[in-house]
Amino acid sequence: MPVHDRIEAYRDDLTAIRHDLHQYPELGFEEHRTSALVADKLAEWGIEVHRGIGKTGVVGVLAGKHEGAGRIGLRADMDALPMEERTNLAYASRNPGRFHGCGHDGHTTMLLGAARYLAETRDFAGTAIFIFQPGEEGCGGARAMIADGLFDRFPCDEVYALHNAPNETPHRIGIKPGPAMAGADFFDIRITGCGSHAAMPDKSRDPIVVMGALVQALQSVVSRNVRALDQAVLSVTQAHAGSAYNVIPEDATVSGTLRYLDAEVGTLLRDRVRQICDGTALSFGVEIDCDIRNVFDVLVNTESLVDAYADAAGDIVGPDAVYRKTKAVMGSEDFADMLNIVPGVYCTIGHAGEVPVHNPAFILDDDILPVGASLLARITERRLRPDDSA
Repeated sequence: MPVHDRIEAYRDDLTAIRHDLHQYPELGFEEHRTSALVADKLAEWGIEVHRGIGKTGVVGVLAGKHEGAGRIGLRADMDALPMEERTNLAYASRNPGRFHGCGHDGHTTMLLGAARYLAETRDFAGTAIFIFQPGEEGCGGARAMIADGLFDRFPCDEVYALHNAPNETPHRIGIKPGPAMAGADFFDIRITGCGSHAAMPDKSRDPIVVMGALVQALQSVVSRNVRALDQAVLSVTQAHAGSAYNVIPEDATVSGTLRYLDAEVGTLLRDRVRQICDGTALSFGVEIDCDIRNVFDVLVNTESLVDAYADAAGDIVGPDAVYRKTKAVMGSEDFADMLNIVPGVYCTIGHAGEVPVHNPAFILDDDILPVGASLLARITERRLRPDDSA
């Protein structure tokens, strides 16, 4: 496979870095050890380092050896998931309740590999910006970095990212032009009724009964309010109430997520959820507080740059292993927030293994580390190509 020879030469180093990160996973905005390792590696390779961007984010800045004003951003996420690992790997998580079950340890390693290669060669005209982002898993890490002046302090003309894909053909790179991943909101609905002895339900306004009716009503939103040709998801994922067998509780909570590929559909979903909450409260004579907050915007790949990323990918895995996806996915990714400000593209890289991400048995295939590193390096070289080599 035509990964960069120099990157292939330190394949073992990349694997060692990934295994180290995997053993010490950290949640969003708690990536202190991870960001320190990243910063130390960048500094070791002679890259200008900026720490504490968006709390625990790290940015590296590297000038090429050729003159040029172009600035390309490369981004990787660093956080882990709040779940137990069930892989039995020799390098399994040593932090209870923390697991790199989405492969962010691999993404971080790939960007470090690209940074090392570009620092050693510097065969580009302009500046490479290495963005190591905290808190991607619903914590708003991209927004935190942006609010902390990410693109004001480190302007980028374009920005690129990638994600591992265990359910796709190994080393096959997929790109979806335009809307590629769903926007997402999280919601928490608190029902306040009136508690009583379970043997005297007439003295109560039972929040559990209200919760059942509310959940059922919410399931009608997508099927009866969203246009059939639009994609949307409403999932109730948590329901909490009660503490004893003989007590009707005072309150109950329902939580979940909304997903959509169009901002207007997102507005429709939010409006209908609030209307259902208001109507249910009136119907049952209880109070219902509905908190809906946007967590991810729709990820929209810049169509004019898709060919550029695909061509770079073709240099690494061959043109036949690069394809245009025709369907968006309802999963979400906060790289979308960066793409709202700077044009760019997000892709997936297939790898061995059939266990999906966010599963306690998920295992990242280390064989894609040089592939991802080479892709990030190659798009930088292509987009910051010196005039005399165009």
